[in-house]
Amino acid sequence: MAKLTFLGTGTSQGVPMIGCDCDVCRSSDPRDKRLRSSVLVEHEGLTILVDAGPDFRQQMLRAGVSHLDAILLTHNHKDHTGGLDDIRAFNYIDKKASEIYCEKYVEDALRMEYSYAFAEKKYPGAPEWHVHIIDEKPFTISAGGAYEVLSWEPGKGYIHSMAGVGDPVRCTEIIPIRGMHYKLPVLGYRFGNIAYCTDMNHIPEEEFAKLKGLDHFVINCVKYGKHISHYSLEEAVAVAQKVGAKHTWLTHISHQLPCYETLAAELPAGILPAYDGLILE
Repeated sequence: MAKLTFLGTGTSQGVPMIGCDCDVCRSSDPRDKRLRSSVLVEHEGLTILVDAGPDFRQQMLRAGVSHLDAILLTHNHKDHTGGLDDIRAFNYIDKKASEIYCEKYVEDALRMEYSYAFAEKKYPGAPEWHVHIIDEKPFTISAGGAYEVLSWEPGKGYIHSMAGVGDPVRCTEIIPIRGMHYKLPVLGYRFGNIAYCTDMNHIPEEEFAKLKGLDHFVINCVKYGKHISHYSLEEAVAVAQKVGAKHTWLTHISHQLPCYETLAAELPAGILPAYDGLILE
């Protein structure tokens, strides 16, 4: 069984939004305080982060996360990749490069935005990561066994060397879900009985077979009415009913939807808004 923790459930600007005094942004309900969208998944002995946006550091501290086996990226937008520099803390603690899984175009964007992390001669202390290229086909994440160790040398940065066999090998299969974010191809992910799909406004018909038999389905929803690149509330509900999971949770919620209590009361049975800190098992 998978366990999913919502680290952030807000849109690219979060809730409250800077300078806004609407009822939602002024709400005292902690469920209306939304960092940028991200989740932590614990599955088959592995701890996996989906997206590392600008609130990454705050989210890791708030959730007490001290180890990550992998980071999965849904796409290249800044609200999903803007915190990747802060993986330096995990590099230092784990003495390992961080394992990042993403599509090729996402890696290309990272190479531009974080060129110093890909430099042949790195600035001492620059992020250390291994990028794995994926697409919509299932793939396996492994941890444990022999691995490359990072040893810090002051003034020079990390020295790379191979370690002997460490912990027993742990692995899990991840099933990507192809979606479209306007014209941009993005990926959602299925972990056992839970699927997480953010920043989409279209899922191809053939992908729905990957969403059968879910206990929990997470889908993005920005506002009432049509949006150019996200599902509207009405569209998200229709997709949820088509998927037919036991429970559906809305994420990537903006201040254009009402406060948590009001929104929850409007939704059909089996569908609820997610909120930061919510745990699914």
